[in-house]
Amino acid sequence: MISLQATDFELFDVPAQYAQDRAQLDARWKALQREAHPDRFAAEGPAAQRVAMQWSVRINEAYQRLRDPLQRAAYLCEIQGAPVQAHHNTAMPAAFLMQQMQWRESLEDTDTVAGLEALAEEVLAEQGRVQCEVARLLDEAHDPPQAAGQVRALMFISRFLQEVNAKLDRLT
Repeated sequence: MISLQATDFELFDVPAQYAQDRAQLDARWKALQREAHPDRFAAEGPAAQRVAMQWSVRINEAYQRLRDPLQRAAYLCEIQGAPVQAHHNTAMPAAFLMQQMQWRESLEDTDTVAGLEALAEEVLAEQGRVQCEVARLLDEAHDPPQAAGQVRALMFISRFLQEVNAKLDRLT
């Protein structure tokens, strides 16, 4: 069996890239879970079951990272030597910060479902654009440091979208 220290991509036997086939990830996760399920090792005793449990936890952690585009991008940056460091590095381009301020003002000023839905659509469109740029930087340009900056932008966008959706939920 593969090492517990293997990358998530090695564990799932998929290419170390941003673009992933979700159905392939799901199928591989199920197969790995079947192989490592602690019940399969019941006859081998408690030590074997503990190891199987470690594998099961490792498989689940890897699956959660690989299936989420934001986590997958951050993980790719990290294993390629360009950790995102979102808690320590909040520097963003001025244009992005201006966009954030405009969105925040719109969120504060909008009290209609239609207005919030329009804002959500705009933010989702930007999120899609940035995800495409992350994919390009990681899979085509092989530029993890630049991708890390875009991943930080995606984190801001994702949090803001949660705020928009929370306000929408309060109005509906």
